[in-house]
Amino acid sequence: MAKGSRQAAWEFFGVELKRRREDAGLTQVELGLRVFVSGGYIGQFEQAIRKPQLDVAQRIDEALQSDGIFERMWRGLIDDRRYADYFARVVELERTATKICEFAPTLVPGLLQTPAYARGVTLATNPFATDEFVEEKVTARMERARILDDATRPQYWVILHENVLRIPVGGPSRMAEQLEHIAAAARERQVLVTALPNAAGPHALMAGMVKLMEFEDAPPTAYTEAVFSGSLLDDPAVVKHVQEAYDLLRVAALSPQASLAMVDAAAEDYKRCASTT
Repeated sequence: MAKGSRQAAWEFFGVELKRRREDAGLTQVELGLRVFVSGGYIGQFEQAIRKPQLDVAQRIDEALQSDGIFERMWRGLIDDRRYADYFARVVELERTATKICEFAPTLVPGLLQTPAYARGVTLATNPFATDEFVEEKVTARMERARILDDATRPQYWVILHENVLRIPVGGPSRMAEQLEHIAAAARERQVLVTALPNAAGPHALMAGMVKLMEFEDAPPTAYTEAVFSGSLLDDPAVVKHVQEAYDLLRVAALSPQASLAMVDAAAEDYKRCASTT
């Protein structure tokens, strides 16, 4: 589904929600109380500003006795084939998160990737892909990153392992461009970047990439990713355990100032390498 038609479909979701809510004689606040979100959120769903989570869509169906129509619409709209099945739900959660914390052990997080870096990663994992496939993936990744330009953007904290800075993707000049992009985002306070140096040794999240997300009217969620698979974790005890492991990394990481200096130094190394090749 094209971006424009998908937005139009979400707008229809909102119009239908408003119609059925009013037919039921409920205000936005009253419906919000029944589905455990604020009345303001119901208003944002109706205007297609925010997209509800699946459990909220299910509770709306229950509250309005709408025979599952909102769950079915949600599932149809969330089925975005530009993303792996295990990741599409995460993309939607990013858009409603008030805070995102990531640990990146080997690659720059998608929200911070430049088009050239995203293209290099896509080609590395799909060496026989068509140009159309690659550009579709790159475009999707750039669209995700737009949440950092929004006035209501989430607080975004990233811990980069030093490996991320040292593994060249797309060649030295492209890698320098990528690191400069990260540094610029940090200086513009779009993201708080810290680096975990190799000298820190073993750490609490050696298993791989981790993303923690917090929301205004929903409990926090964790996402972990391995090779061609990912797990969305919402059990409170498990999420708490992941948060504790992330906090241990915060202690081990360099300060934001020292981390930015490390990113700048790595970018300069790549630029020198590019100038001699």
